[in-house]
Amino acid sequence: MRHASPALLAYAAVRVLGVVVFALWARREHRGIWHLLAESWDCDWYLKIADNGYAHTLGTQIDANNLAFFPLYPLLVRAGEVLAPEPRGAVGLALSVGCSFLAAWGIFAVGDRLYGRRAGVVLAILWGSLPVALVQWMGYTESLFTALTAWALYAVLTGRWVWAGALAALAGLTRPTGVALAAAVSLTALLTLRRRTSGGFPLRALLGALLAPLGWLAYVGWVGLRLGRWDGYFAVQKLWRNEWDGGVGTLRTMYDLLAAQRPQLFLTMVTATLLAALALFVLSLGDRQPLPLLVFSGLLLAIVLGSKGVYFPRARFLMPAFPLLLPAAAALARARTHVAVTVLGATAVTSAAFGGHMLLAWLGPP
Repeated sequence: MRHASPALLAYAAVRVLGVVVFALWARREHRGIWHLLAESWDCDWYLKIADNGYAHTLGTQIDANNLAFFPLYPLLVRAGEVLAPEPRGAVGLALSVGCSFLAAWGIFAVGDRLYGRRAGVVLAILWGSLPVALVQWMGYTESLFTALTAWALYAVLTGRWVWAGALAALAGLTRPTGVALAAAVSLTALLTLRRRTSGGFPLRALLGALLAPLGWLAYVGWVGLRLGRWDGYFAVQKLWRNEWDGGVGTLRTMYDLLAAQRPQLFLTMVTATLLAALALFVLSLGDRQPLPLLVFSGLLLAIVLGSKGVYFPRARFLMPAFPLLLPAAAALARARTHVAVTVLGATAVTSAAFGGHMLLAWLGPP
């Protein structure tokens, strides 16, 4: 904790700036700050699941079946509400804020191990300065999922296979993209089975490989049993218009936005984020990042870009892909102090502005 304290303090400063800008903006427009952060959009879905549980049937209504939302976050909210039942959303918001610091710590740990302490600090700041980083302090699952992802990848890098598998299993109970982390952990663990150590066959690596996908498989299987059909979860996703088409839908949306005379600012930012993520992945390949980081980032990109579902939340969906920021973090860590401070300050201010725009001007889900 002491070693990571500069990263955590800098992360806190960036996020406090974002919340202050958002709060001042919201008050000026007479909007409810608490409602927007703790009870709006997906926050409300998770709170209702925590209160009432999941649907029992598939139905036919579009964007209405709550089985699309994975269970770990609402389970934690339900458990916490026993201790703090009021106000509504308080537990979910506290959980997200707390997990955001665990995520920043894990992100720092990965950057520190690969490129040194300064790079780890910069990496945590960059993650806290993403255009949609305000979501990290909302009642959403991104902070919880990123915390589990960061520490699972750190566990892989340090050879803690059982921890890596267990954390990946929990991530698989948090978001559908947990399958990308499970694949990264399992593949890396299985590759180590080809090598023998002085202690004999690496049973811990095998156990980690087997544990990693269990959370995702358990929830998908449970939904199938609940709905009485093997493809129950995927049928639910179809009702939310989430199907994988290899990126055709994404390209069409990008073309439509580029062809528009005045595309909406938020959608323009989402498009820029997706294109930047692709460029950063190419740089990550060039830097020869460790295999688990590349597999996770690559699969997450493939899932997000390959879906023909709704377009606007895709910058948020990529938030856990912090390894994509490693090339920029390493470059800024090598730069002169005044250059690094200027760039990081600019990204923090830009993030604060986009956070306010996302919840107050976009007028749709983040």
